[in-house]
Amino acid sequence: MFDSSFYNKKKVLITGHTGFKGSWMCQLLLMLGADVTGYALKPPTDPALFNICNLSEQINSVEGDIRDLQHLKDVFAQTKPEIVIHMAAQPIVRESYKDPVYTYETNVMGTVNVLECVRLTPSVKSFVNVTTDKVYLNKEWTWGYRENEELNGYDPYSNSKSCSELVTSSYINSFFKDMDVAVSTARAGNVIGGGDFAVDRIIPDCIRAVEKKEDIIVRNPFSTRPYEHVLEPIVAYLIIAKAQYEDKKYAGNYNVGPDDTDCWTTGDLVSLFCDKWNETTGDRIKWIDRYDGGPHEANFLKLDCSKLKNTFGWKPRWNVETAMEKIVEWSMRYIAGEDVSECMRKQIEEFIGDL
Repeated sequence: MFDSSFYNKKKVLITGHTGFKGSWMCQLLLMLGADVTGYALKPPTDPALFNICNLSEQINSVEGDIRDLQHLKDVFAQTKPEIVIHMAAQPIVRESYKDPVYTYETNVMGTVNVLECVRLTPSVKSFVNVTTDKVYLNKEWTWGYRENEELNGYDPYSNSKSCSELVTSSYINSFFKDMDVAVSTARAGNVIGGGDFAVDRIIPDCIRAVEKKEDIIVRNPFSTRPYEHVLEPIVAYLIIAKAQYEDKKYAGNYNVGPDDTDCWTTGDLVSLFCDKWNETTGDRIKWIDRYDGGPHEANFLKLDCSKLKNTFGWKPRWNVETAMEKIVEWSMRYIAGEDVSECMRKQIEEFIGDL
């Protein structure tokens, strides 16, 4: 299912490489021997996993804005990538309410710009646009959404990602069908893992509270989400990119999420974090329910990943309990000032070994 030799010497361009998921992607591709170019703004957080692991010294890291079409064209022309994975985005729901214009500019026109560069670059054979589980019109169903369900995200972030899907579909129909390039979109569930420092994400909020020796504040403990370790979607993106590189018939839209048993409420997820942390450290951290009446967010969201499983024989490797153990391991090393890069590589080796 996962051929670790395929990416050796392959030229891969990643947008959004300085973010949390992008940093894990860079590290994995480096370990696979890929020739990696990243195009992104400066890391979006301080601290940032990208900086902690000194990834800028190990790849061709280009600072740029995906809204800058000419600069992006120049980078494509210079690097001539074979595989492009588009991860750059404004990814925070609450931030999209504060600045919807920037969110749409980045997530919609940014995608247009990347697609245009792919169209104009003959070396590109495989393109994966990473979106989100929130692209679907959420009807608060108890079953998972399938790839053929209606797209219509509610908030500016989710809706902009729905638009990104539609833009990609238009480019496929208008241009890529007659070209030697395969294009897919990947709709991932909520990603957790060591090294996420983003605001308004529950696991980073847990780590910050632990560092400050404070109780964890949970603003909506009853919302249900499909949680998965960051390596689950990262590896799935690479599986899709490889398969369609070798045979265009594999291009399409894919959900990437955990099994139903790993759709957890936020409150239960934080309780699990507290349990794992307390077991390891002997601390007695706890969380407090403090609903703040914030902007609309979906209460119940699941993905049906049957297509990905049936097409590639893929299945989730680490359940939420295992993922939380890895998060606690990474975070304890970070707080202790130890080498988290080594921990990151170790976890990648463990995950690839489980494949």
